[in-house]
Order: sequence, then C-alpha cells, then structure tokens
Amino acid sequence: MGFFDYILIVLAAVIFGFILTIVIRTLKFVPKKNVKIFEEEIEFDNEKAIESLRELVRCKTVSYKDSSKEDDAEFQKLVARLPYLYPNVFSKCSFSELADRALLFKWEGRNHNEPTVLMAHYDVVPVNEEMWEKPPFEAILEDNVIWGRGTLDTKVTFNGVLFSADTLIAKGFVPENDIYFAFSGGEEVNGKGAVNIVDYFEENGIVPALVVDEGGAVVEGVFPGVSSPCGLIGIAEKGMMDVEYSCKSAGGHASAPKPHTPVGELSAACCKMENNPFKMHLTKPVAEMFDTLGRHSNFLYRMIFANLWAFSGVLDLICKKSGGELNALMRTTVAFTQMSGSAASNVIPPKATMVSNMRLNPQDNIDSALEYIRKTIDNEKVEVNLLHGMNPSRISETNCEAFEKVASAVASTWKGTIVSPYLMVQCSDSRHYGRISDKVYRFSAMDLTSEERATIHGNNERIRVSTALKAVEFYIRLIKQC
Repeated sequence: MGFFDYILIVLAAVIFGFILTIVIRTLKFVPKKNVKIFEEEIEFDNEKAIESLRELVRCKTVSYKDSSKEDDAEFQKLVARLPYLYPNVFSKCSFSELADRALLFKWEGRNHNEPTVLMAHYDVVPVNEEMWEKPPFEAILEDNVIWGRGTLDTKVTFNGVLFSADTLIAKGFVPENDIYFAFSGGEEVNGKGAVNIVDYFEENGIVPALVVDEGGAVVEGVFPGVSSPCGLIGIAEKGMMDVEYSCKSAGGHASAPKPHTPVGELSAACCKMENNPFKMHLTKPVAEMFDTLGRHSNFLYRMIFANLWAFSGVLDLICKKSGGELNALMRTTVAFTQMSGSAASNVIPPKATMVSNMRLNPQDNIDSALEYIRKTIDNEKVEVNLLHGMNPSRISETNCEAFEKVASAVASTWKGTIVSPYLMVQCSDSRHYGRISDKVYRFSAMDLTSEERATIHGNNERIRVSTALKAVEFYIRLIKQC
C-alpha cells in the first residue's frame, strides 16, 4: 500500500468519524424533562377582571418625549381609579407614589428575606386615531376582543398583577415572602420611574429574589423546525443606541458636482455597514434557547443546534441572509432609519446626516460598537457620533428556583408549551433591576399571534378576552409560589 493510499484511508476514517459524531450527537439531542406543572384549577371573577382592564384602557395615559404634550389628568385618573378596581389590594397592601409617576405597593408576607417584584408600566405610546378601526381609548368589547391602546402593552399585565392579588387577598391568602408591585408611568419614553423604585430598594436594603416584567410571550412559528407553542422568558435584553453619521461639504450648485456629494459619502457608509454586519456571538440567553428549543426541532435543525461546534458558520450565514428575529438574537444589529440633506433638489447640501438605530448584543457595548462602525466605514469625511444609548442588561440566572417558578407558572397556564430562556431584543424598565438582582425575568403573560404582536405600538392594538384572562391566571399561579 502506497503513501497516498494510506492518506486516503486516514482521510476516509476521519470523515466517517466526523459524520458518525454528528449523527450520534443529533440522535442524543432530545427534549429535556419539562418544568413542573400544577394541575390546580384557577377560579376568579372573569367578568370583573375584563371590566377592570377596560377601565384602565379608557385612561389616555399617553407619554411623550416632550412632556408638555402629556395630559397629566389622565394619569391621575388612572391612579384614582385603582382603589375602586382593586379594593382588597388597597386594604391589605401599603401604597406609595414616587417621583416620575412611579407606583409601589407592598404586600407583606410571612417572611421578608426573599421578596418578589412584579412589574408593569401604565403609560402607552401615541396613536393615529384616523388609522384605527375602533376608537383607541373606548375599550370596545366586540366578538370577545377588547380594542384599545395599551391592551397588550402593558395594561393587561398591570391588571393581571393587581387583579390576581385582589382575588387572592379576598380568599385569605398570605404570600410566603413579601411581594412588591412596581409600576412606571413613563417606560415608553425611558422615564425615571423605575429608576426611582430601584433606588428605593437599594437605599432600604431590599434585594429581590425574583423580578418579573414584560418581555417574551407564548408564541408559535418563531423558532425553525418547532411547531409547538413556545413560552419565551427573557433572561437579558440587548442594549440600544442611536448613532448619527454626518458629512460636510462647501455646498454649491448641483450642476457641477464633485465625484461624491455628502449624500453619496453617507450612502457608501450605509452600504459598508449593511454589507459587513457585526460579528456573531452565541451568548448565554441564546445558547440556552438553542439548547432547549433545538431539541424539539426537526432532524435537520437538530443536527445544526446539536453540533454548533461544527455548524456555527452555517448558522451565521443563514442569519446574515435571512435577517429578522433569529439574526437579531445572534449579533448587534444596525437599522438605518433617518436621512437628511439639502432643502432643495438642485443644491448640494453643506451637511448631510443619517441615523441608525442599533441593538447591542450582550457581548458588545457602546464603545466597542462605535469603534467597529468607524473601522468599517473607514472614511475620514464621515463623522460618527453617539446620540444616546444604553448598554446591554445583566444576564439573569436560569439554574435556580426563581426561574423555575416563572417557568412553572407559564407551563401550568398554557399547557403543552415549551418553556425556554431567550434574549429580549427590545428594551424595558427591568434592565434597571440588574444592579440589585440577577433574578430578573421578562415575560408578558399572553399567548399572541404574529398579527397581534404587530399591533403593539401600531394601529388597532387589541387583545382577546381569553388572553387577558390567562394573564390573571398566570399571576395567581406565580404569586402562590412566592
């Protein structure tokens, strides 16, 4: 046997061993034991729960970056209605209003060392009423659907928290540990309400053993090869930054332009960024999501997720080409959203600008992102400046009792759901709690279709009655574990 024959045999053995390893790892990549499910039937006044939510929606608590546009009377109206909507909560819990429309309730438990914090915000984004099929603040109930701004984001969870507590208090339930209800009236404009609540906790030595805020939901069709509904619990959220790119010139008449105008320079910079996306990072939230949901996928995707050591490049290519949610989980994203130039069509602009909105992967930060942008564009004529931003949140633990409580409440409320950690690509008030707890979880207690998710911050926001009731059921199940 010649030397080359020997090389071919060795090469064939290596290839066979590689394929065998891939197949064995794929066959062993089976679903893990699911979380604990409680079969107890949850009962409460369904009609009253729905009417309470509708009352909240009728309050026009719209927040603006320009606070002069806000109607403070509407915010006050909502707060004034709370004792009538949730009388048992006000009879049993202490209540205080902190600065910047922060509301804080304390429900005292048998013990005080492992408190829970249940969050929501009661401000909503503005509406274009002409584009709505139903009035956005009348909470019209039709065909078992409630129409209105805030039904999904997040008055449904605001109501779910307080109505579940009100129900349990009426039945004589006392939680094992203290429970705080922490609400912000300015989340949509990055207000300071949640910051003030966290400051209060820090000043008083209160360290939450569990924090739950808005985030993931029960959804279908969001993970490749998985047909079952998935209950996604965010254990971290990406950072966010807005970046301005500017280019100057001497201006002048458009009849005799130089080879590149400011708009042309910026267009080239835009293309460079879009053609050279940020590096893929497999962070803990995404790795745990792949390890959980990938086991329920079809054989092809199971093979990829079971052998990322071999197929990470394939996954990276799929993400780059497809974009969308899967790509957003894997890397820092750049979305160019604004551009401006000359005021006249025949005048070369003295200055042109464009803006990108970026969502930072937990492996990146504001400084590293700006460095990558400048290096990629590589053009001294284009000035890159940060408008504002926030770094990614702290990553919460999953191998702990706190996560198991939330996961169990999800699985018990929505039977047949696969519960998984994930990385939240939006921002929320819960990021502020990272400085006092590593048990912060982001789950909006709803099962939502893709069509319903699209109405959040959009036109015709609405919620099914059954979904709103499930939110109350979820919080009752969660509170009973706290």
